[in-house]
Amino acid sequence: MTIDLVAEQSPLGGLERWLHDPAVTEVMVNAGTHVWIERDGSLSEVGTIRPATLMAAIEHILAPIGRRLDRSQPMVDARLHDGSRVCAVLPPIAVDGPCLSIRRFATRRLQLQSFATAPVAHLVRELVQRRCNIVVSGATSSGKTTLLNCLAGEVAGDARIITLEDTAELRLAHPHVVRLETRDATPDGVGEVTLGHLLRVALRLRPDRLVVGEVRGAEAVHLLHALNTGHDGSLATVHANTAADALNRLVALVVQAVGNWPLAAVHHEVSGAIDAVVHVARLPDGTRRIAEVVEVVAPIGQPGGLAVRTLASGDEVHAAPTRGRVCT
Repeated sequence: MTIDLVAEQSPLGGLERWLHDPAVTEVMVNAGTHVWIERDGSLSEVGTIRPATLMAAIEHILAPIGRRLDRSQPMVDARLHDGSRVCAVLPPIAVDGPCLSIRRFATRRLQLQSFATAPVAHLVRELVQRRCNIVVSGATSSGKTTLLNCLAGEVAGDARIITLEDTAELRLAHPHVVRLETRDATPDGVGEVTLGHLLRVALRLRPDRLVVGEVRGAEAVHLLHALNTGHDGSLATVHANTAADALNRLVALVVQAVGNWPLAAVHHEVSGAIDAVVHVARLPDGTRRIAEVVEVVAPIGQPGGLAVRTLASGDEVHAAPTRGRVCT
């Protein structure tokens, strides 16, 4: 189906027909022409749009948030006022034409049972109640942020939660939340606020629990320092293929940021800071499920790096957790 000329006269060039559909979670435009959507976890091509109309729609989307997109600055990643996340790329970076992706915030709040069977959901809930420091791992679009929302929703109502994100996507069902978001540098190269900066500020804001949207750089060092100095019950996400790979990725991020640390010291820092990893995966039918839950085994005094103990895999629980800061 091609977008008609009447639809093109709207500010969004006809894309609003899918952006207003509550079942659509993402709208994508490839090569300035082909429109794809994600509905109920499945991708489908739904029509076309003219490149000039797409560019006008992108300008309309970015104008209220003060972001610009042109040949000198051909990429933008931003949060819209309704919580949606928009990413746009122009030529020459986008070889075949301008590309747009709008990931919408889900209007329906999911529960842990949406990701796992009752026994696995109970296990993960127990980890949160024990004030374990938990890393949620998974691939892109596997449901990490949504699961992070669910886990934070299990935190007791008298706790003060501070969230830190590159692009604010979390919407926690909790009465006491402080939300912090990074900021890019200005065209003059000043004013940048990184996750590392936010972590240092957050520690002065009296957090009971820290929730970090995604760890992908040098902020891993600051996060591990915080988790090893009494900030129990914190949550974070990381891109990884498996739960064990998530720990290896944290180790690699620390080594990359602080290259003079002995590897044994890095392993000690990670194992002391992280209690458990919850790995989420997107299945072929589009559903997101908890695939694996592991407990980190501290390698103190033992060579060979980090070790994990499987608590759950698939729909089955294999063992009870032994780590935890406070049992409730």
